[in-house]
Amino acid sequence: MENINIEDFKVKGKIKLDDFLTKLPIDTEKEQEELALDKIQKKLSKKQDAMYAHNRHAFLICLQGMDTSGKDSLIREVFKEFNPRGVVVHSFKTPNSTELEHDYLWRHYLALPEKGKFAVFNRTHYENVLVTRVHPEYILFENLPGIEKVEDITPQFWENRMEQMVNFEKHISQNGTKILKFYFHMSKDEQRERLLKRLENPEDNWKFSAGDLKERERWDDYMKYYEEAINKTSTDFAPWYIIPADDKGVARYIVAKTIWEEMQKLTDIAEPELDPKVKANIEEYRAQLKKT
Repeated sequence: MENINIEDFKVKGKIKLDDFLTKLPIDTEKEQEELALDKIQKKLSKKQDAMYAHNRHAFLICLQGMDTSGKDSLIREVFKEFNPRGVVVHSFKTPNSTELEHDYLWRHYLALPEKGKFAVFNRTHYENVLVTRVHPEYILFENLPGIEKVEDITPQFWENRMEQMVNFEKHISQNGTKILKFYFHMSKDEQRERLLKRLENPEDNWKFSAGDLKERERWDDYMKYYEEAINKTSTDFAPWYIIPADDKGVARYIVAKTIWEEMQKLTDIAEPELDPKVKANIEEYRAQLKKT
């Protein structure tokens, strides 16, 4: 596990999703995966505490993938050692009426992390060039000038929207937010097994939605649009990583290791020094406290 090189998953040029594995050809036990993740979790937690105190940098973690690809459980496992005040998770669902009164990026701006913190987007602004491309009728709810019907949505519309997303990410990265984008690359067969498990396991029944089956019918369309979005929006300041997601334990480890290695690059992070005046009077303060 420790020999996994995160650069193998980073998008550095034009890619085809079919060229990427959905499961790595390694033989690991669940216990090995958990031990490897636990080791990184503790390092991440300590570094995040220092980042919080340093109060200069922020991290935006973007998670995208088909239903059942493991995003929710990854958030639970990768970030469970973090101080709760240092990480906020946002799950973006269908825009509500208030959100639709603003441009599509508005709600994402509102959810950006404060300095010193992590924000995790569980589904992201990229839904606006994924779900809406599979279902372009959703765009009509945005009441955009010049778009009265689906036929008014041209290929240039999508090009413009992806360019806007790159500009959005460039802006926030230049102001201290590190952006890491992860696509959970799962096989269609694996999704079928996970959906069946939801149906067969009473404890997981609540997770199942008939809508999942309708979206599954559009699998090829989703893969096409994911591939195009990744190719047009992976940049040096906001790279995409294609994560083999058929093995949840390995996927969690790769994401955690990627975050850890990127945090290591922020060499200026350090916990603030104690004020010299306070430091010089520590013994006096200690004596005062012992008397009260």
